[in-house]
Amino acid sequence: MKYLCLGCFNKEKMDVLPKEKFDAIMQECRVHLKELDKSGHVLVDTGVAQEVKSLRRVDGQLQVDNGRFTQMEKMIGSAFILQARDIEEAIQVASLHPTVQVGYGEQLGWEIEIRAIDSFDMKE
Repeated sequence: MKYLCLGCFNKEKMDVLPKEKFDAIMQECRVHLKELDKSGHVLVDTGVAQEVKSLRRVDGQLQVDNGRFTQMEKMIGSAFILQARDIEEAIQVASLHPTVQVGYGEQLGWEIEIRAIDSFDMKE
């Protein structure tokens, strides 16, 4: 089974971090990302930019706007897809991610959301 994991953070708390502190935290993340990679379960791991655009159809026309998620307290900062036999194993693997390993992350409102996902065969 595949699982989409979204690493979230509190935007207000992250925005006030001095650059030196932010850089130190990101450096600490690298160690945990290596451990996550060693698990062999991660298929894709990405950081997510904060620019957000939402697309939807309104009155038959494509509408593009800045997205409702830019007004929320929690923002998505990372996304990764992992392979696991069940949700329990997915939780175990995701627990290696810096989001829940870096101690300072608790003060910054870091958390991971895990969702089972299906793949669609686009070649049919």
